[in-house]
Amino acid sequence: MIDAPKNLTRNILLGMLVGFVLGAILYYSNFLPLRLKEFIEIYVFNLGSSIFVNLLKLLIVPLVFFSLVSGISSLTNMTSLGNITLKTVSLYLSTTAIAVTLSLIIGSIFKPGSGYSSNISPPDKLPQGQGIYETILDIFPSNIIEAMANNQMLAVVFFSILFGLALNKTNHLTNNFSESFEKLNTVFMQLVIMIISFAPIGVFCLIGKFVIADGLDIFQEAFKYVTLLILVLFIHAFVTYSLILKMFTNLSLFTFFKKMREVAIFAFSTSSSAATIPVTLKTVQDNLGVNKNVASFVIPVGATINMDGTAIMQGMATIFIAQMSGIDLSLIQYVQVVILAVVTSIGTAAVPSAGTITLVIILQQFGLPLEAIGIILAVDRILDMLRTSVNVTGDAAVACIVANSEGLLDKNIYNK
Repeated sequence: MIDAPKNLTRNILLGMLVGFVLGAILYYSNFLPLRLKEFIEIYVFNLGSSIFVNLLKLLIVPLVFFSLVSGISSLTNMTSLGNITLKTVSLYLSTTAIAVTLSLIIGSIFKPGSGYSSNISPPDKLPQGQGIYETILDIFPSNIIEAMANNQMLAVVFFSILFGLALNKTNHLTNNFSESFEKLNTVFMQLVIMIISFAPIGVFCLIGKFVIADGLDIFQEAFKYVTLLILVLFIHAFVTYSLILKMFTNLSLFTFFKKMREVAIFAFSTSSSAATIPVTLKTVQDNLGVNKNVASFVIPVGATINMDGTAIMQGMATIFIAQMSGIDLSLIQYVQVVILAVVTSIGTAAVPSAGTITLVIILQQFGLPLEAIGIILAVDRILDMLRTSVNVTGDAAVACIVANSEGLLDKNIYNK
């Protein structure tokens, strides 16, 4: 087993704290020269955070490809792959439906948009959504190199499964060529550890970049919306996932959340499920005991279709915008919001603030004012960080459930 850096969680939290404090000092201080502030913002925070995120993204496609191919090529029972796929997709879509329903219920009770008036101007350009047709078509790439270059994870997963199946069937003809993919997978896991070693510095730059750019004033706007959304995110993360873990596995919840803290911090700092894939994969395999055959499928798929945090935002934002516009949504429309949030989550890119793209689709469906997205975007940055932490926690929970149901969860590692 490849050893992780020591005291990583402590160092990441320390980096986050220092970045937050320094960013706040630079944002609110008037005695420091403007050029010094600009230099630190551009050449320390912006440059450092961009390098760190780029290094993480650098590993996504090769790590997913080699991990998935090595896992599938070593399977002796192909039926288990179909079972894993069915269970994974069913669980992801179910938790997303629960997430948006919970958001709509709490939004209906506490009414975040009632009595709200905003002077925030609409964004210059509204994001464009992708239809269901294009989403399905993108799963089957005509050019796998282009799909890999564009980080189209569903296409990469599909090709990796096909390649793994072909390798599995021809292993006896290629002198166990699958062993080479095993070794390459190990090399990339070591690369993950090498990059994770710089995580405290990367998190310092990411948090500093956010605070020095926006300060903390954005929370004065739409305070009730922000508060309720954070509340629902925490309820979903600690109540919904706890319930399904206990229901399907009876594993220790304290152990699960304790071992997931590093992944959650990573996701919070990067705001990208995709960028967090290397860290999530390593954690669920080495710390939670999930078999690599399961982890290498469930985690990349989850980074693409498990958007529980985004679904919560879409539900609360729809309620918020409808209420501030004086529009009452019917029960049937609430059901439609749930369906749309679940369906559009499949096509939501695993990158920062991608949820605002699919929010456009939902607002258009009910004739709600698109210019109100300006309010959502004004407070979306920190909320997007929290949503991503919820998403990756859900990825790991589903991985544990699927692995346990297939008898591929090492409980000795989990409880260690």
